[in-house]
Amino acid sequence: MIKITETKLNFQREPLLAPFGFKGGYLSELWQVVASLASDSYQGVGLGVQSVLWSDGRIFAENPEAVGNAMMFLMTAYALEKARGLTFQTPTELLEELLPQILEYGKTITANPDLRTTFALNSLVAVDNAAWLLYSQEHRLDDFDQLIPASCKEALSFKHEALANIPLMTYGVPVSEIVKAVKAGFFFLKIKIGSDPDGDGDQEKMLSWDCARLKEIHEAVKDFHTPYTESGNILYYLDANGRYQSKDLLLRFLEEAEKIGARERIVLLEEPFPEELEIDVKDIPARLAADESIHSVADAKARIQMGYGAFALKPIAKTLSLTLDIIQVAWENNLPCFCADLTVNPVMVEWNKNVAARLAPLPGLKIGVVESNGHQNYRNWDLMKSYHPCSGADWAEPQDGIYHLDEDFYAKSGGIFLPSKHYNSLLK
Repeated sequence: MIKITETKLNFQREPLLAPFGFKGGYLSELWQVVASLASDSYQGVGLGVQSVLWSDGRIFAENPEAVGNAMMFLMTAYALEKARGLTFQTPTELLEELLPQILEYGKTITANPDLRTTFALNSLVAVDNAAWLLYSQEHRLDDFDQLIPASCKEALSFKHEALANIPLMTYGVPVSEIVKAVKAGFFFLKIKIGSDPDGDGDQEKMLSWDCARLKEIHEAVKDFHTPYTESGNILYYLDANGRYQSKDLLLRFLEEAEKIGARERIVLLEEPFPEELEIDVKDIPARLAADESIHSVADAKARIQMGYGAFALKPIAKTLSLTLDIIQVAWENNLPCFCADLTVNPVMVEWNKNVAARLAPLPGLKIGVVESNGHQNYRNWDLMKSYHPCSGADWAEPQDGIYHLDEDFYAKSGGIFLPSKHYNSLLK
């Protein structure tokens, strides 16, 4: 058993290059959280990135941006307070003990009895990462493969030599920039849909905007080709973030995609509906992926029953502990998985890459994929790269849209077990 004797916490605000639009809202900054769990012998320092808009859009809409971030940060602080003095055998066990308490505390400080569990999970990422790093030191582990539970070994048995970097195309990204990205080697585009063009919540306006946006992008990139997909075409991953209020509306969107020749390019369509609607999607002619709606193993199983055909994994947004449980459910049900981003810092990208590098490729793709869009959105990205303990390593940077994973990447597990001087200094 590992006993937590001391905890520490701090955060750093990182501004974005431009307003970052999705879910009908816009971010201007992201808080980088640094949390420490220590036993009598060792210390684990974990990182997290807060995204209030992603984890609970209502909290973002009802409060100034900094207030929403402060609420989530208070939940992280409360988790560390509750963790002091606790003992645990595995990080997953610690998460299971903390999550219900943190969620209830969050409901109180946000004055929202319906606070989404994802908000609490997002607040616990730094704590969970710290627990995994403390656990690794206590057990003398320095290889990501050694952290994988026996139940997930088969599901995480791949070792890709290359991972495609999925760029994020938010509402405001010009088509010229999307074409530039494709010319640079990016071939699997994550496109945000569900815009609220006039800020009035009108679903018909949203549908019109989305159809026009997809048509504009498709017309611009449809004639480019890539060796990394089975068809040779540039492929699309659409993310609606729960903005569609009915199945009929989504079917109309897909009909328009069919008319312009884009539907066959859509490999994934993520979270089209608000999770509370619980719509059966078996008859929708697209592979729907679940993300924010999965807060537990029970949620994952429920989405499979509803007809969802893929899971977006976010160890960097919903904890590695929960992610491993979800991977096991997906594997048992033959569902493909992939790792999506939360616009995290370069150090946290490696946690995603360690998982993504071991997952089977998505249908239609020849190599693994991982989303990383920090380079598109952080104002200080180049400086943030210097905080990486293996800054400058060939595998730490995508080349022509591809992360090349060599023996050094696997030997060092992307540097996740190594200390970051910068982030550690924030705890002094």
